[in-house]
Amino acid sequence: MPLCFSLKLQSNPTDHLNSFSTYQTYSVKDQIVRLANEPSTVNWMKSVRREMHENPELSYEEFETSALIRRELEKLGVAYKWPVAKTGVVATIGSGSPPFVALRADMDALPIEEMVDWENKSKVEGKMHACGHDGHVAMLLGAAKILKQLQDTLQGTVVLIFQPAEERGVGAKDMIEEGVLDNVEAVFGMHIVLDYPTGVVGLRPGEFLAGCGSFKAKIHGKGGHAAIPQQSIDPILAASTSVISLQSIVSRETDPLDSQVVSVAVIKAGSSFNVIPESATISGTFRAFSKKNFKGLMNRIEEVVKGQAAVHRCSAEVEFLGKEHPTIPPTVNDERIYEQVRGISSEIVGEENIQLAHTSMGSEDFAFYLDKVPGFMLFLGTRNEKIGAIHAPHSPNYIIDEDVFPIGAAIHAAFAHSFLSDSTVKLHLHNF
Repeated sequence: MPLCFSLKLQSNPTDHLNSFSTYQTYSVKDQIVRLANEPSTVNWMKSVRREMHENPELSYEEFETSALIRRELEKLGVAYKWPVAKTGVVATIGSGSPPFVALRADMDALPIEEMVDWENKSKVEGKMHACGHDGHVAMLLGAAKILKQLQDTLQGTVVLIFQPAEERGVGAKDMIEEGVLDNVEAVFGMHIVLDYPTGVVGLRPGEFLAGCGSFKAKIHGKGGHAAIPQQSIDPILAASTSVISLQSIVSRETDPLDSQVVSVAVIKAGSSFNVIPESATISGTFRAFSKKNFKGLMNRIEEVVKGQAAVHRCSAEVEFLGKEHPTIPPTVNDERIYEQVRGISSEIVGEENIQLAHTSMGSEDFAFYLDKVPGFMLFLGTRNEKIGAIHAPHSPNYIIDEDVFPIGAAIHAAFAHSFLSDSTVKLHLHNF
C-alpha cells in the first residue's frame, strides 16, 4: 500500500447503511485523508514512534512514554489528564459536550531483547516494543493532530485514551475504574497485524478475539513415605487424573465447530523422590469466544478438579482471578458499529483492501471497554516482505511497516468524526 492513499467516493452516498457518506461533505472526508498524508505529519508520526521504540517501558512503568505523549499533545494544543491508572493519559478534543466517543491506543512494551539491527533499535536491555504499541500511539497522536485541525467541525467530544499495561491484561480495567468511559457512547481501537499486507483492513462483527482466563488449582492430600503409600493420600495422583479429565471438556463436551481451549501448562508437586507431598498444584489457561462458553469453561474446570480430588480422597481449591494472569473477557464487536467502521475503512483504503478478519485465540484487554459500551476493534495490516515485516508479534525480530501510519490515523479520525455527527443527527431526529 503506497504511502499516499486516496479516498474513494461512492457513486451513490445512500448505498451505505451507516451515515458516513451522508453526514458530512466530501470536503471533510478529503481533508482527513489529506491531513493524514501531509509529509510533515507522516514524518512526525514516524519520529514519535521511533523515539518511543528506542525507550520501551513495561506495564505501569511508562513514565517516559507518557511524558512523550503529553509533550506532543501540548504542542498540538490538546488538553489532557494525567496520570490516569498510574501512567495513562486521557486527552479530549472538541466541544467538551456530548456526545462523547473514545479512541484508544495501548503503550506498554515487552520484556524481550530486540534482535533487529537498525538505527532506532531499543536502547533498553531486555525490553522491546514487539507488539506494535509504539505504532498504535503514533497513529492515535496522528488522529489527534487531524481532529484538532478539524475541531470546529466536531459535533461533540473525542476522548483519546493512551492506556498502560495492556500486556498484563489489566490496564483497560484500571482506566475504566478511573472513569475514562464516563458519558462515552462508543469506543474504537485498532491493532496492527502481520496477517495482512500493509494497508489492508481486517474487520469482523460480533465475536472476534477469545476471552483469556487462567486457573490455578491446589490439591490437598496427606504427605508420607513413598514406600508406604497406603498411609498417605496422594495429591499427585489426583492432580494427574485432573489433568487428563480436563482435556475431555473440549474434546467431549463442546461443539467441534465452536473453538475453545483448556490447557494445563504448569504442574508443581514434591521435592524428593521418596516423599509423597502434602499438596500438588496445576495451572493453565482457557479460551472461548462467547461469554456464555467462557463462563461455562470456568464452571467445568472447577467441577472437574474438585470432582477428581474427591475421588482420590483429596480436597481442592480453584482460583481464577490471579493477579499475574488476570481473566480477560472475549472481545465482541458491536454489529451496528461494524457497518459504520466498514464504510469508513472502505472509503479510505478501497473496498478491495477490506477483508473479513478471522477469529483469533489471542485476547485483548480492549474487551473490558466493550463490556461497558458498544465499540469496535479492527486489524490493520502491516506485512511487508521487502522490509522484513514478516515476524509475528512478541518476536525479537518484529518489524512494522511505518507506511501504515497515515492510514491508521485517518481511520481513527474519520470514525470519531463520523460517529459524533451521526449521534447528533439521531438526537435531532429524536427531538423533532
